[in-house]
Amino acid sequence: MEPLNRFPQMQQEHLIALVRTAEAEQEARKAALRTKQDARQYQDQVRRKLRRVFGRLPRRTPLKPRITATFERDAYRVEKVLFESRPGFPVTGLLYLPQRRRFPAPGVLASCGHSLNGKADRNYQAFCQGLAHKGYVVFIYDPISQGERMQYPDAQGKSRYGLGVGEHIQAGDQQLLVGEFFGTWRVWDGIRALDYLLSRPEVDPNHVGLTGNSGGGTLTTLLCANDDRFTMAAPGCYVTTFRRNAENELPADSEQIPPRLLELGLDMDDLFALHAPKPLILLTAEKDYFDQRGALQAFARLKRLYRLLGAPDNVAMMTGPEGHGYRQPLREAMYGFFNRACGKVREGAREPKLQIEADEVLNVTPRGQVYHLKPRTVFSFTREKSRALAAKRRPLSGPQLRPLLSKLLSLPERAGAPEFRILRNIGNRGYPSPAATHYVVETEPRIQAIVTMLTDEPHHSRPPRGKEAVLYVPHMSSDEDLREEPLVRELAPKAPAFFAVDLRGIGESRPNTCGLNQYLRPYGSDYFYSSYGILFGRPLVGRRTHDLLTVLDFLEEYGYKKVHLAARGWGSLPALFAAVLDSRVKQLTLKNALRSYTELAETEDQAWPLSSLLPYVLEKLDLPDCYNAVKRKLKIIEPWGADMKPTRKR
Repeated sequence: MEPLNRFPQMQQEHLIALVRTAEAEQEARKAALRTKQDARQYQDQVRRKLRRVFGRLPRRTPLKPRITATFERDAYRVEKVLFESRPGFPVTGLLYLPQRRRFPAPGVLASCGHSLNGKADRNYQAFCQGLAHKGYVVFIYDPISQGERMQYPDAQGKSRYGLGVGEHIQAGDQQLLVGEFFGTWRVWDGIRALDYLLSRPEVDPNHVGLTGNSGGGTLTTLLCANDDRFTMAAPGCYVTTFRRNAENELPADSEQIPPRLLELGLDMDDLFALHAPKPLILLTAEKDYFDQRGALQAFARLKRLYRLLGAPDNVAMMTGPEGHGYRQPLREAMYGFFNRACGKVREGAREPKLQIEADEVLNVTPRGQVYHLKPRTVFSFTREKSRALAAKRRPLSGPQLRPLLSKLLSLPERAGAPEFRILRNIGNRGYPSPAATHYVVETEPRIQAIVTMLTDEPHHSRPPRGKEAVLYVPHMSSDEDLREEPLVRELAPKAPAFFAVDLRGIGESRPNTCGLNQYLRPYGSDYFYSSYGILFGRPLVGRRTHDLLTVLDFLEEYGYKKVHLAARGWGSLPALFAAVLDSRVKQLTLKNALRSYTELAETEDQAWPLSSLLPYVLEKLDLPDCYNAVKRKLKIIEPWGADMKPTRKR
């Protein structure tokens, strides 16, 4: 029997309302800017907010660069470069040096998109060669988990999660637990790559460009927000608005979800606010999945900012006729724009004849992967920080724990008994009682928790009054667990009243967005809504906790002030948090509960989804603090480990 799912668009409609409200507020603030002084003050505000988004950058450590090999072509020489962006953390790159040119020459840092082969992608080779032909010194480097920088190799030398997005999500999810943002890691690689480029005597530091496409457009955007040494920039096939991405159900990679960016009132164009009024061209494509409407809106906002700063001609936008990718029309627009910015108008924008190399020709390391050099990995840094945080944390008592937990969960205010609807009876579903009534409890505008009440006789009205009840929170679906879960079969017959609840995004509101049957995929809908929770500073596990607390308000309206809260799997986390925060929970039974967030941060192949993770939690507390706070009323059955499989209780 298919689980019930009568509200599959609920989260999407809620998200659309949020992003439209956020965008309207942004537009109003930007429309209020009238003078150059207003624009400068706005830049100062953005600078302060971005520090909160990206956090503190690491201290610079020795790059330890070395050239592993070189080869020459008619118009340029290529040096294969290996350097360390952090101690023991190698980066592979290629330096394109023009032949028969006068140095120092303008330099360009090239940022790769999500190509599996990184810097060897033919489009990225193309723009590096094109720039070198035109007299630019170009440095292109492999992103983390692309090209030669695999982080999760299996025994056969293949990625366990898939190069690019798969590895980024695996690493990025874990980093959030220890207060890190994967985008900051990506930015730091770029900053150190720029350090290397500017260390070369062939480069003129007065003319330094930055360009990339797709994921490379992302990094161009993020780097412009974090390093003021770039004198010109050309992001490709990325810049739009977060509203359009949300409405179009377009998931984003870990580095593309800057924590709290939308909560702080910022959008993609604001990431270029600190670059203004230096030359900037937005490269877009008519048939791209990054919405042209958002790109035009971002451009209009930037044009206004540049005009206020006295340089309206320094910002431009070019739209190519094709689909997503750094295709020749976009590359030639970039050549022409950079040439004008550098006073190289005689070079022309036409792309020369290119010589695309095989991947192995461009390998920097002997065997084509840095993992053969036994370097540190992103995970090793996450584990190290988790251990350092654990050493600093002290056990928390209830009075200390509750305000900290509430803040981490970002719980909104509640206003007493919530509104609710009563759904029509749908007959026997195989539950452990003959009848069931479904209540749709409003927890936020456009968000409902679906409550199922089991009864011996058909019931078509509000809940009967009582004093004690069992409230069950499922792993993924109340309907499914009510039919199949042994814990329900054990608790329901003995309960004075029995209710089960689907929190947002679970069971009755399992989303059908982001494509067909994408719910649990790495780039799927559960991840998608979790990502926007990060952008808004509203972690999904916190919003699910809020749903549960609101359902307790609903039950109390009918006299149920003593609640036995039972939960399984994913549901165990909001149930635990609710039990810590709410005295109406008199008994707590958790099956398949996560033992600690530390275990997730320190297990390389952890399997819990982003929707279950609480950002920054390990800076303040861990789940054992919560378990200790409710230990007198707690029973744990078959706890799950980091792999979401049963493990022995420690």
